[in-house]
Amino acid sequence: MTDALARFYHPDLSVDQQLALRTAAQRLAREFDGTYGAETIERFLHTSYEQFASLSSVPNFLPLLAERFARQRLHALARVEGHHHDGKPVVLFLCTHNAGRSQMALGFFTHLAGDHAVAWSGGSEPGREINPAAVTVMAERGIDITDEYPKPWTDEIVRAATVVVTMGCGDACPVFPGTRYENWNVDDPAGLDVTAIRPIRDELERRVRLLLDQLAIAAN
Repeated sequence: MTDALARFYHPDLSVDQQLALRTAAQRLAREFDGTYGAETIERFLHTSYEQFASLSSVPNFLPLLAERFARQRLHALARVEGHHHDGKPVVLFLCTHNAGRSQMALGFFTHLAGDHAVAWSGGSEPGREINPAAVTVMAERGIDITDEYPKPWTDEIVRAATVVVTMGCGDACPVFPGTRYENWNVDDPAGLDVTAIRPIRDELERRVRLLLDQLAIAAN
């Protein structure tokens, strides 16, 4: 066991949770074999765990969240470093809590773009859960976003993006030279009921469809 992996033995984690982290590291090692070594993978898994440790009220899910976020970050790093060449545009949707606007935009983009593009989301101050009313209004359009979760952004994720769409994160939004940025002035659905969120949802769909047109991606 490396020193990085040994750091996963937090006293607040059960034996099962510690095992889940070790198993996650092994899965990621197999997935990224030939691209990244164990030290890089364990470092990304550890730092991803730390990102959620202070936010999650359900520690049993921390290893799973850490693995999912580490996988996304490693895919992003592979694009930045030129290890991954699929030619697909990458769109990153950012807002404050990654619980409403950016999640709905991600849901529409992923649903409409299919396998023709990659989309991620993040927040400057990630919340604890996705806005339940946002989940409801997206389900009305046949789009399930319940598997998503609020998360921060990291440098490699922003640098891997072809387009970064910001919504309300203001000065906290990251800015890197050479990246295309769009700011969408869309109301924050936080604290609103389903009726009030539906117009926000519809505006996000309109903007996502326009972005797909700009990227020359036919909507499904």
